[in-house]
Amino acid sequence: MKKLNLLYTGKAKKVYATEDPNYCIFEYKDDATAFNGQKVGFFDGKGMINNKVANAIFKLLENDGIKTHFVEELSERESLVKKVDIIPLEVIIRNISAGSFCKRYGAKEGIVFDKPTVEFSYKNDELGDPLINSYHAVALGIADRNDIDQIVKSAFAINDSLKKIFIKMDIKLVDFKLEFGKDSGGNIVLADEISPDTCRLWDAETNKKLDKDRFRFDMGEFSDVYFEVWNRLKECYGEI
Repeated sequence: MKKLNLLYTGKAKKVYATEDPNYCIFEYKDDATAFNGQKVGFFDGKGMINNKVANAIFKLLENDGIKTHFVEELSERESLVKKVDIIPLEVIIRNISAGSFCKRYGAKEGIVFDKPTVEFSYKNDELGDPLINSYHAVALGIADRNDIDQIVKSAFAINDSLKKIFIKMDIKLVDFKLEFGKDSGGNIVLADEISPDTCRLWDAETNKKLDKDRFRFDMGEFSDVYFEVWNRLKECYGEI
């Protein structure tokens, strides 16, 4: 499908229109950002890895009955996706204490929760993506109660699937961010991406961090761990 005008430039990718208004094209960038864009970096190949990892995971999730916006991979950096109206909620699922959870609540990193937790943040760069609860979301008109119930149910189902996908790669799924949107039929589907940019991933044996925290906190091996995740995914699941 032909790429037309640029619709949106985000931190990690560009979104283009196509000749079909129901579809658009993602072009993944090599840029890296952290702390709501306050820290900026780059490594060659990041866009390719995130594109391929996200697409492979979307296919595995689809096989598990999760509906996503993914259609097909067009090139190393480009993918065709269904055009959706993004619900401006970032949904964060946490299986193990880390990151801002520890900072906010004074918790020790690495606590394995008996059950996963869920958080919402209002997707708004100007406001710094503040945390909100479901009542705030309804009051602001971001989503209605049925939407939120469906999103939460889907998010926990995605968590169950992702934990199985990653543990086969000898990786712990610590936490991750999801975005959802409504397609042309009004169906809520998983959108955006799932990659080392949007997940906290730890090696199952050593707890080595295999995600964007290596960039956030200047830990080194930033590009190496992204390639490692991609290579483990290929070794476990082949060319999906």
